[in-house]
Amino acid sequence: MMAARHTGDHPETEIDPATFRRIAEIVYQKAGIVLNKQKEALVVARIGKRMRRLGITHFRDYLHLLEESPEHGEPVEMLNAISTNVTQFFREQKHFEDMAGWLVQWQQEGRTSFRFWCAASASGEEAYSMAMVVRENLPADCDVRILATDLSTSALAEAREGVYVASDMKTVPEAFARRYFACEQAGTGRCYRVSPALAGMITFARLNLAQTPYAMRGPFDAIFCRNAMIYFDDNVRRRLLDECWRLLRLGGYLVVGSAESLAGLPTDFKNVAPSVYVKK
Repeated sequence: MMAARHTGDHPETEIDPATFRRIAEIVYQKAGIVLNKQKEALVVARIGKRMRRLGITHFRDYLHLLEESPEHGEPVEMLNAISTNVTQFFREQKHFEDMAGWLVQWQQEGRTSFRFWCAASASGEEAYSMAMVVRENLPADCDVRILATDLSTSALAEAREGVYVASDMKTVPEAFARRYFACEQAGTGRCYRVSPALAGMITFARLNLAQTPYAMRGPFDAIFCRNAMIYFDDNVRRRLLDECWRLLRLGGYLVVGSAESLAGLPTDFKNVAPSVYVKK
C-alpha cells in the first residue's frame, strides 16, 4: 500500500512498509529497541512531529536524511523522538522502601561510601527519588554518588535542569517537597526546583544500553534498571544483564520493573523479592 501524500508543511499520515522496516532496522541497530508492526502508529506520530519541525513531508525523505546524517546528528534526534520516557517520583514505591532497608543495613555494617546506577533515568524523577531515600536514611557526611543515564538527550536535559511542575509532584510526600525542592513561580504557574543537596549527588550522562560493554567500571551497590528491558529482545537483554553483573559488587542488588522478569534468561542473579535480584 502506498503512503498517503500531503502537500504543504504537513507530513504524510501513513508510512509505506519498506520505509517502516528500514526505520525499525535503524532503531534496532542504534538502540536495540524492537519496533514491530504494532508500533507503526507510534512511529508515524512521533517521527511525524520531528518531520514537521524539519519541514519534511514524506517519510522516505526523512529516511534519506537519517541515513545520510552523522551519528551525532539526526539519529540522536530520531531516538529522542522514539524513546518512551514515562516516569514519576517514587514509581513502584516498594523498591525505594527496599533501598532504604539496604542503606540502613550497610551503615550498620560500618560502610560510609555508596555507589548507585539509575540506568534508565528519563527526565530524572527516579534518580532524584533515589537521592531523597539516601538523604533520609544516611548521615550527610556519607560519600554517595548516583550515576543516572538515559538514551534520550532531551530527557537528560530536563533531568539536569531539575525543575518540575505541580502535577509531577503528586507522588512526592509533602515533607520531602518542602525539604528537597524550592517552590518557584514561573510564567505557567508554580514549579519546583530540586535542591543542591540532591542535585550534587547525581551525575547525568547519555548511555545506550544496547551498546556493550559500557564505558564504566563500577562497582555499584545497586542498579535500578526498571522498565527498560521490555523494549529489547533477548539478545540485548542478555548483554545488558551481563554488564549489570560485571558492574555490581558482590552482594549488590539489581532492580527491574514489576512487569519484567529474568526468567528464561541465562543469569546467575538470585531473586530475593519481587523484581529484585542479588549478585551472590
